[in-house]
Amino acid sequence: MGEITNVTEYQAIAKEKLPKMVYDYYASGAEDQWTLAENRNAFSRILFRPRILIDVSKIDMTTTVLGFKISMPIMIAPTAMQKMAHPDGEYATARAASSAGTIMTLSSWATSSVEEVASTGPGIRFFQLYVYKDRNVVAQLVRRAERAGFKAIALTVDTPRLGRREADIKNRFVLPPGLTLKNFEGLDLGKMDEANDSGLASYVAGQIDRTLSWKDVKWLQSITSMPILVKGVLTAEDARIAVQSGAAGIIVSNHGARQLDYVPSTIMALEEVVKGAQGRVPVFLDGGVRRGTDVFKALALGAAGIFIGRPVVFSLAADGEAGVRKVLQMLRDEFELTMALSGCRTLSEITRNHIVTEWDAPRGLPAPRL
Repeated sequence: MGEITNVTEYQAIAKEKLPKMVYDYYASGAEDQWTLAENRNAFSRILFRPRILIDVSKIDMTTTVLGFKISMPIMIAPTAMQKMAHPDGEYATARAASSAGTIMTLSSWATSSVEEVASTGPGIRFFQLYVYKDRNVVAQLVRRAERAGFKAIALTVDTPRLGRREADIKNRFVLPPGLTLKNFEGLDLGKMDEANDSGLASYVAGQIDRTLSWKDVKWLQSITSMPILVKGVLTAEDARIAVQSGAAGIIVSNHGARQLDYVPSTIMALEEVVKGAQGRVPVFLDGGVRRGTDVFKALALGAAGIFIGRPVVFSLAADGEAGVRKVLQMLRDEFELTMALSGCRTLSEITRNHIVTEWDAPRGLPAPRL
């Protein structure tokens, strides 16, 4: 492996190393994959308005998320089945997050259990939840996460059915031999059967509850004291309802462009959701973040922090825990540099005026007289 100088370089290495079925599962998006490309492309349409001659000798990137202090506003998104990428799987990711002083979100469909991840040592961890038809399974899982010291639930709300991921259909995707969905092993839900299409799509159709609605967010609050982040919000309308339903925060996400194709990129949906939340809860973003400049742009548009998904599994495939550590370090270094060159010393100094987007009114012109 030559010197890795940016996050994106890990993808090609992962593609070389991984079986096609596994790489395709991680890399692909839904249908035409328009949103997959747009998640990245949209960032390049946001430009900087840097402020100069500001003393940037000291940069503070620390922040708090739901009251937990972290080293930077860059966190790890839930991604499923990490042992397909590397034998250490979620253990490696948990250690990398902890050593970087940031939050890891563990997927419901992890190949390591909540207890196993907790056993890696201290760290602030969130648990991503899929709601199964059998609510006893859900209640049990939430209890286990809470007992294992997880601090919040990230409730995925964009998956009543699995999006159409054509690579998985072609490859007849199924969990490789020797791996199980560890959180469900004892409940006889840890195995995925071979199917004529995607084994995961069939599993979701059989197990995940399509009736999930806002009343279930209330139900979830009644069975746990953990705060609930609603993950998968793309509109101001749903941001408002999320706040009314008692959500502690919102994650603007299109599921890595793996669910409904032709939804906007998350960075384009962000400002609308932030306005809908009216400052009542923090709004986070995932999807397409590959550079420190992307992190800055998200914060300038009102995000309280971002989560990275694919960069974690690709770096994990390439170099295990060291790969994930390096991704977090590179993003941290790039973000710190972007702050310095924009004239921002703390996160609170990053404002909407530090960026310009296509939909901004032209500056410096007199307002049109009507």
